Amino acid sequence: MITYSQIGKLQVADALIQLVKQKILPGTGIDASKFWDDMAQFIEDFTPENHALLQTRQRLQSEINHWHKNHRGNAFSQQDYKTFLKDIGYLHPVAEDFEIDTQNTDSEIVLQPGPQLVVPVKNARFALNAANARWGSLYDALYGSNVIPETEGADK
Repeated sequence: MITYSQIGKLQVADALIQLVKQKILPGTGIDASKFWDDMAQFIEDFTPENHALLQTRQRLQSEINHWHKNHRGNAFSQQDYKTFLKDIGYLHPVAEDFEIDTQNTDSEIVLQPGPQLVVPVKNARFALNAANARWGSLYDALYGSNVIPETEGADK
């Protein structure tokens, strides 16, 4: 059974309180009471936005469900469906090119390029599945992008 304690405005599972106290905060210089006060403020600040996003998600899903029910049995038109998704705000125009600059990135990520595999090496099947998934993701990202020029007979 999960037990909870009141910390300021928050009701927090005792197991989470112990995790934060024993494993997360030591060595950070962050006081537990400041951590929980900041967490409460964070939740208070972002709860309205989170609720609005969930309402938008529910509205979109409802409209998509309604569209599919109304078009059941009809020949599928990708163009009509795409227009519908744009009209309800599900699809947006392609954004202009942009650049992202990262700062304060952990050295474990900066010094070793490529995807990180975190699997038990004692289980070869886990390691193989993880490696295959990473390579599949890499190929999907590469061939699904415009990185490879389609010139001189090259195709995606």
